[in-house]
Amino acid sequence: MRTTLNASRPPPNSGISLVGIKKLSAGFDPETFLAKTGVGKTVVNLKEKDAAFSQGDPADAVFFIKKGKVQLTVVSKAGKEATLGILSDGEFFGEGCLARQLLRMGSATAMTDCEILRINKKEMMLALHREREFSELFVAYLLARNIRYEEDLVDQLFNSSEKRLARILLLLAHFGKEGAPETVIPKISQETLAEMIGTTRSRVSFFMNRFRKLGFLDYGESGLQVHSSLLSVVLHD
Repeated sequence: MRTTLNASRPPPNSGISLVGIKKLSAGFDPETFLAKTGVGKTVVNLKEKDAAFSQGDPADAVFFIKKGKVQLTVVSKAGKEATLGILSDGEFFGEGCLARQLLRMGSATAMTDCEILRINKKEMMLALHREREFSELFVAYLLARNIRYEEDLVDQLFNSSEKRLARILLLLAHFGKEGAPETVIPKISQETLAEMIGTTRSRVSFFMNRFRKLGFLDYGESGLQVHSSLLSVVLHD
């Protein structure tokens, strides 16, 4: 089901994946390029809870998610953990190494079984120099994600915890992205949701029960099903 949003507001997720922006290129298929394995490129299969990398590891490669979901987290010196984001098919992570990041600032962990392409730093740099179309797509992806981070900050500063929770659930279900939303979110703990929106688990539990009673979401064996009606919480002033 495609959802149409009020034009005066940005959609819940204006960030787009590389797969979503590939139409910007007429003569270069990024999926075909990224699917090729060879020198500097390796397909990595991760099981749920496996780490693609951990905080403090050498930053020597960029990762592209071919299939699955990955959670990005960071732990403070005091031991407090925060969830930075959840990425899925067609998205990059670990690109900090291209900006002279020597060590990983956080961890990347598989939330589901994942198929990931690992591209070492040198190979990625060469690809960006050699392939103009790929370079343009990668820059467009980074800009789109930067806009998403700005939206997250505005959301954190000005919106209620209820509205922030509704927005993050819609983001996870891909409402506002190109194509049909997934509607079903793989199992995600209320603790993780609380970390992502900056509130307590009890508040998340309260709002999740409220959303369920209002028919905005359902719990099933395959995960959490999000309905488009949840948009009313985000768009309501």
